Amino acid sequence: MNASVDTLSSYEDELQALRDALQTRLAQLLPEGHEHDLVCAAMREGTLVPGKRIRPLLLILAAQDLGCKLGQPGLLDLACAIEMVHAASLILDDIPCMDNALLRRGKPTIHRQFGENVAILAAVALLSRAFGVVAEAEGLRDVCKTEAAAELSRAAGLQGLVQGQFRDLSEGSQPRSAEAILSTNTLKTSTLFEATLQMAALAAGASTEVRQTLRCFAQDLGQAFQLLDDLSDGCSTTGKDINKDSGKSTLVAILGPEEVHQRLQEHLSSADEHLLHACGQKAVTRHFMRRWFEKQLTMFS
Repeated sequence: MNASVDTLSSYEDELQALRDALQTRLAQLLPEGHEHDLVCAAMREGTLVPGKRIRPLLLILAAQDLGCKLGQPGLLDLACAIEMVHAASLILDDIPCMDNALLRRGKPTIHRQFGENVAILAAVALLSRAFGVVAEAEGLRDVCKTEAAAELSRAAGLQGLVQGQFRDLSEGSQPRSAEAILSTNTLKTSTLFEATLQMAALAAGASTEVRQTLRCFAQDLGQAFQLLDDLSDGCSTTGKDINKDSGKSTLVAILGPEEVHQRLQEHLSSADEHLLHACGQKAVTRHFMRRWFEKQLTMFS
């Protein structure tokens, strides 16, 4: 029993050390600027406020499972670039003409703190900075950085987050089939996970077969993540507005929470199989994802 506790404690310590390293590097990559630079302040506020850091942690851990050393040059910067794109997407999602959210990570949303105009500019600047960070990452081959930028571009643009948000805004309040909802969820959530895993694979020099398996993993992971988000809509512990999906056509609305919970578990099982195939017995990433979802799902038990 003590050995298990010690192992768990060591695992949590290692994750916290990674979070601390990400926080430090993000702060370095997003300098404070002068005191009246509201755009710079909004960029830092939207990115540096403590969050789950799922995507950057996943990138680092997956790269480690694929053969990278933890301190490999450039790896941390790729992870920071993913987090910048994610932060930019949240800022844009929250503005009044989109989801009009009041809270994010337990604090007022960026447009409430700095104004809608500053929030939009901060999001654009974060996206721009993310691609600069990829291009300037030390210790990575030029072809790796080029392909990583291409993966990130696909995930952030019309083939990913932009299209997903547009569909959600234009179709979310109308009746939709389960297939249509799943397609939107792929664009909104799975594509950025896909870029995350592809950037990890590129840094590790993984094979084409492994990269394809990781794409399948990302698809299942993104669906599970979105279903979890839908299930938690009425919870007051998420740091976000509650009941924002009221009147919206989600899988929870059309299938009910029990069916959605079952589908979530099926996606997690499939994701685990894909990850096992891609990484073999190296289980850091698998353990991380299992524990994270187990912890989140306790709120529904």
